[in-house]
Parts: sequence; structure tokens; C-alpha cells
Amino acid sequence: MTALTVRLWRVPDSVDAATVRRWGAAGLDALRRHRAEIDALNVYPVPDGDTGTNLVLTMTAATEAAAEPGAGAGDVLRRMARGALLGARGNSGIILAQLLKGMAGALDGVVAADGGQLARALDEAARGAYRAVAAPVEGTVLSVGPAAAAAALGAADGDVLGVARAAADGARVALARTPEQLPALARAGVVDAGGRGLVVLLEALVQTLGGDETVRSVPPVAGPAGVVRGADGGRPGGLMEREAGSAEYAYEVQYLLEAPEPAVNALRRALARLGDSLVVVGDEGVWHVHVHVNDVGAAIEAGVEAGRPSRISVTRFADQVDARADARPPAPWDAAGAEQDAAKGQEEPVVAGERGVVVVCTGPGLAELLGAEGAVVITSGSPSTAEVLAAIQRTGAGRVVVLPNDPNVQAVATAAAAEARAQGVRAGVVPTRSPVQALAAMAVRDVVRRFDDDVIAMAEAAARCRSAELTMAVREALTVAGRCQAGDVLAIVDGEVNLIGRDVAQTACQLLDRMLGGGGELVTLIVGRDAPDELGETLRRHVAGSWPFVEVQCYEGGQPHYPLLVGVE
Repeated sequence: MTALTVRLWRVPDSVDAATVRRWGAAGLDALRRHRAEIDALNVYPVPDGDTGTNLVLTMTAATEAAAEPGAGAGDVLRRMARGALLGARGNSGIILAQLLKGMAGALDGVVAADGGQLARALDEAARGAYRAVAAPVEGTVLSVGPAAAAAALGAADGDVLGVARAAADGARVALARTPEQLPALARAGVVDAGGRGLVVLLEALVQTLGGDETVRSVPPVAGPAGVVRGADGGRPGGLMEREAGSAEYAYEVQYLLEAPEPAVNALRRALARLGDSLVVVGDEGVWHVHVHVNDVGAAIEAGVEAGRPSRISVTRFADQVDARADARPPAPWDAAGAEQDAAKGQEEPVVAGERGVVVVCTGPGLAELLGAEGAVVITSGSPSTAEVLAAIQRTGAGRVVVLPNDPNVQAVATAAAAEARAQGVRAGVVPTRSPVQALAAMAVRDVVRRFDDDVIAMAEAAARCRSAELTMAVREALTVAGRCQAGDVLAIVDGEVNLIGRDVAQTACQLLDRMLGGGGELVTLIVGRDAPDELGETLRRHVAGSWPFVEVQCYEGGQPHYPLLVGVE
């Protein structure tokens, strides 16, 4: 007689430490299975979609940290959040770390969470991720997260499986709506890649709580070429979407603020009533405040009521030389020195050996060029927070500037700088979008200047450098410059496709003419690994013939994917 063994699965009535670890492992496995799909989710048809890879690497770091002993669900989530932060890659990785941090905060001290506590944790996760973003953009993961949280709260009276199912269902519905919320997605007929990753993780939570149950799935939206795509891994979009703001406000107000967190929460509400483009970020009592307003005095008075503001900066938009909204870089944030300088107003002693620079780039030529300028160079295209932090430490300096050179690396660089400040290193991030801006920033670097002044000078030099790049389309897609086909040459300016061509040299010449038509005295060309022979010399001759008073600097960068990087100053 043959014995028949039947495996019975008991649905957990709570989420404890073991459940969190199982979810982490299941989520990582699911992200690995969907990595290629999510990597392919990209609005623009350029070969740099890596959201899926970044999520896998970040979740790997989180699950490794979860293996450490933990007393309860909140404790394990806290360890996962810390591991994710240090292992975060790209904007999607930073957002994942913030989601885990929010859950951990909501479940602090909780050994086993019931349905209501799980719902509140998912809600706090969504809120925390939204708060962490400089300019939240609807139609991204920042829309999917709140929708999942709202659905979870609606099912909070049920068990943990019911809450997880509601969250996953809400996330899938919100993901399908992302093309309606973001014009770039609607134009390409796509969904958001980061949002898709969140759906995968929530489905893994359902599987963890429901055993072998098959999780329902909603088919993603197909792009114009029949390829499923999204926004968060490429350009534009994602965490560092450039600030826009309403034209009705005439002034930009920024300051550093020493204040306790409860006072800062009240400050956020007060400033939100005065204007828009509000950003308040920081920790350990030091905050960076940014807002667009008409009543400058009220914005500063709100800071005085909350705590002690310093380094107050007011910019009247009408007075700016470059009126384009996206030409104003965020002010570099050096919060570590605020406590000393705000109180004392003293000039720091100048010690040249105490300054350092960290630069992120790809390509051996670029690495050699920037390294020769005294920078510690990170050559991986998408470094983790821990890798950037290690590079800051390798400088051996007490004051360090980080140049991320990619919008998708900026959030990681900012997180690493915050970690460095916690360790006593004054670290600031100049938000460079391209290596050509890094070269412009390095050209004005002066270690005999006060550190804060030097960081500001580097940021201003980077902002004056208009950047562009040439790459090859890997698929058919609809862009703002028209429809492109696989193999077309794309000229991308400030994150938007500006030209579509068939020949690299010819398209590059047209790009230079367009950029120099807006003015410029210096052109920097960085030739990539796959560029045609003599591309640099061809462009030199073109500029000499068409723009005889413009100086040209050309370097062999060796960077992949981009045959040419261009900077105009």
C-alpha cells in the first residue's frame, strides 16, 4: 500500500521575522526572473535601461543584511533597509531602500505584524519614498506605491494575506494608469519600470503569505513596437526628474536649517501654503530647504520659527542669464559644515590635502583624464551607495565633492554623501548630468578657496556647460523628435531626443550647429568606444569652418553606448 503525503499550507496570521526573510528571498527571486523584462522597460530606445538590474542588486544587498539575527519583523526590515541603502544602485534602488525604511519605521519594535499593522507599514513606505524625492512625478513608482498603500488600508480589517492581495491589486491597477499620468509614457504607449518592479515585489509578498497560490497578473502596456516598456530606468524620468514649478512664483528661496523634526514637519506645511517646488531634506537636525514663492520674507520667517536658518539664498528668476527652468542646478548641499559655519560664520582653515573629489564615469580614457585631475574615479556605470562611500573614504580627505555625471546616479551619490557626513566627512554633491560637466567643474576647482565657495563655483561651472550625447537606437520608438527605428542615431540634449539621423558624423555636425546657435565659446568632445574613425577630427574641421571663433577640445573617452558626448560653454 502506497502512502500519500498531502502538504497543507497554513496562511500566517501575522508577519514575523521569518516571514520577512522569506518575502525578501521570494522578492529577490521574482526580480531576477523579471529582470530582463524590467530592464527593457525604457521610454527612449537607448541601451541604458537597467532598472531591473538595479533592483536585483539592491534587493540582494537587502536580503544579505536580513540574514543577520533579528528579534522581530521591524528589526529585520530595519536591517534590510540599511543593507538596501548601502547596496542601492540607481534611482530605483534608492526608492526601494526608502520603501523598506518606511516599513521598518512603521513596525519599529513590532515582533509580528497583523493585517492593520502591515497596511500602515505599506502606507508609511509609500509616504517615505514620496517625501524622499526632490520633485515627485506622477506616473512613476511614486504613483504606484500610494495606490497600493490606499488599497491595503482599505483592507486593514482583514488578515495579512488579504492586505497583501489588496496592495498588489491596487499596484497593478495604478501601473496600468501610469501612461495616462505622464506624457512621456503616453507618447510611447508604455508603463513605468520602477512601478512594475514594485508590483513584482508585492506579488512576491502575496506568494509568501499564500503559499503555492498563483498570483494574478495584469498584462503591461505594449509600446509602439510591441515591446513592453516603462520609464524609471532611463531618460527622462525617475527619481531625479528635473524641477519644473509654476510660473506664477517669482523667487527661489533656499537655506540650511538647524531644527528638530517636529518643527520641520510644521515648516513643510507652512511653505506648501506659500509656493511650490518645495524640497525639505536632511537628517540629524540639519535640513536643506528649497521653495519657489512670491513672499520671500514669509518663507524666511517660517524658517526662523522652525529653527535657525543659515546660508540663505534668494534668486529672482527674471534676473537669471539663462531663463530655461532646467538650467538651474540644485544647490550643492554640504550639511555637515552647517553646524559650525551657521553658528560661527568663520572662514575655515585652508589645508590643500584635506580636499578630495569623487567622479563616476565609464570608459578608460575618461577615467584617465579625470584621474589626472586628482579625482578618485568610479568606473562602474551604476555604482552602489557603498561603492561611492568607499571612494569618498579612499580620498583620505575631510572635505569631498562627488560628481555623479548621470541623473540616475545622483540619488546614490546623495545617499553616500549623507553616510560620509555621519562619519565626519564633509561631503557635497554637484549634480552633474554628464562627464563634460564634470570636466567644466574640475576646471574651476581651487583648493585655496573656502570649501563651500569652491563647491558652489564647481556647481555654477557645471550648470553653464550645456551637455548632449549621441547614441544608437536599439528599437523602434516614438520620441519628441519623431519616430526612430533600430540603428538610428539619436542626439539627446538635456534628456530629450533632439535629432534623429542615420550617420553619426553628420548627425553630430547638425547637433553642434544647433547647440552653438544658442551661443558658446568652448566645445568639449568626448569620443566613445564605438565611434567612427576620425570622428573627432571631422568635428574639429566642421566647427573651424562654421564657427571660427569657437575653441574645440577633443578627448578619447572610450565610453560604451555613446559614440560622442558634447559640452558647450
